[in-house]
Amino acid sequence: MNKPQILIVEDDTAIGNLIATTLETQNYQYHRANTGAGAVMDALSYRPDVMLLDLGLPDMDGVEIIRKIRTWSNLPIIVVSARSEDSDKVAALDAGADDYLTKPFSVDELLARLRVALRRVRYDRERTSAAASVYENGGLKIDYAAGCAYRDGVEIHLTPIEYKLLCLLAKHTGKVLTHNYILGEVWGSPAASDTPSLRVFMATLRKKLEADPSHPQYIQTHIGVGYRMIQQKREDEP
Repeated sequence: MNKPQILIVEDDTAIGNLIATTLETQNYQYHRANTGAGAVMDALSYRPDVMLLDLGLPDMDGVEIIRKIRTWSNLPIIVVSARSEDSDKVAALDAGADDYLTKPFSVDELLARLRVALRRVRYDRERTSAAASVYENGGLKIDYAAGCAYRDGVEIHLTPIEYKLLCLLAKHTGKVLTHNYILGEVWGSPAASDTPSLRVFMATLRKKLEADPSHPQYIQTHIGVGYRMIQQKREDEP
């Protein structure tokens, strides 16, 4: 099996070296860029599996890099940045980033986020068709043709809004979806005033989907930002 290819975009040499050493210990291959222009060029030529992106680059803001790449690629992008405000996270995620890790970060958390992204890459590659009629993630199954969802083989009775929310999260498994993005996709209007309604529907969906809603297995809340469908490990994974 080919080693995962990771593109590190970081202009701080010390942090770049730390990430590179961490990847080496996990048997990942990597390439490094320290400018925004270099990052875009390497994403085109190097074709990495995942990009680790710092936002504060000398020639271009990281959010602009994300927007550029999203015009032609679904490459998983994990932001690794010292910017810790919710507004910065939302801006990066709305632009198309898949995840956001704040500096200083733990090596274990970085590797965990990377594994999630790589599972999504493998899932996307293993799908026989982008329009696959059945979605499966651990004990969760969605039959798109029938408009039904199941947990551990038992049908979950969902309202139309709950079903739309579930399908949207499933389509972007492993990726954080912001409140505004979800509101725009499900309700057609990303109005901040509708966020409380989203929270209510998400709470009812979680009660039906999760065996223990207080310890969610599938839907993860990112406070102040949005929600993520968690990619479950397969039985053959370590």
